[in-house]
Amino acid sequence: MTAAPETRPPLHVPVMLERVVDLLAPALGHSGAVYADLTLGLGGHAEAILRRCPEARLLGLDRDEQALARAGERLAPFGGRVTLVHAVFDEFPQVLADQGLTAVDAILLDLGLSSLQIDDRSRGFAYAQDAPLDMRMGRDDGLTAADIVNTWPAADLAHLFHDYADERHSRRIAAAIAAARAEAPFTSSARLVDVIAGAIPAAQRSSGGHPAKRVFQALRMAVNRERETLAAVLPAALAGLAVGGRLAVLAYHSGEDRLVKRAFAAATADQAPAGLPTVPDHLAARFRPLTAGAERPCPAELAGNPRSAPARLRAVTRTKEPA
Repeated sequence: MTAAPETRPPLHVPVMLERVVDLLAPALGHSGAVYADLTLGLGGHAEAILRRCPEARLLGLDRDEQALARAGERLAPFGGRVTLVHAVFDEFPQVLADQGLTAVDAILLDLGLSSLQIDDRSRGFAYAQDAPLDMRMGRDDGLTAADIVNTWPAADLAHLFHDYADERHSRRIAAAIAAARAEAPFTSSARLVDVIAGAIPAAQRSSGGHPAKRVFQALRMAVNRERETLAAVLPAALAGLAVGGRLAVLAYHSGEDRLVKRAFAAATADQAPAGLPTVPDHLAARFRPLTAGAERPCPAELAGNPRSAPARLRAVTRTKEPA
């Protein structure tokens, strides 16, 4: 058994760590088992799974090279059990093929930001501190948050804020941004935060959290194409599971969770017409749910890690080969 490695005190507190490990570990107890962490981050979930499942090896992906390097340091004591790849998670099928694999035994998608990304001022993810309007998870990606707020039509901005962040003042905020950028382009977050706050009626600024929180969330999701990449990876992740394999997804936004819910509902439902006395095998569901709906962090975790509050955890297991 691999000795427990020594690690630096983590910057990131993995969300719902024990529950995620409990859900995935039963699929990783055999020799040659492969765990794919498609959003490796700082490696907290991966480290816990490698500790719990000494026969498993890790295939870890992340689009953020800085996070990947830090995870590599953290996971170095596990030696040859770890393979790290710089890739966006919707590139999973190609990564799988490059590694000579056709399927894996467990997959995790943790769709949240790591504390490394939130707390690094140069990345521009946090509205609470002035920083360049960047928000790219991959530093080589093209589109930035500044590009969006300075060039998108007001109608497109309003749609983005409403659809990606449930912002009820989306039109007022978009109009205020358009008016402000006509005077001077936005370059940093502080001025954008001021414009957003000024667009919301004073009586409503104290409810629902900071008025810029939702807008920054929507910008981040658009910059990194998070909704599109999630829609692409869900069917690929389901297809990439071996029989008995397990897939867990941690979502932090209602739109993301809806995508996961629908994909899992379709995968766990029979495809036979209603009323058939028996379901033919080729129409039977190939997956079974492991969670009853979306699970939430427990009160103790919420008290120790408030950033976990929006988390929703869903998981399924493959029960049959593809039809």
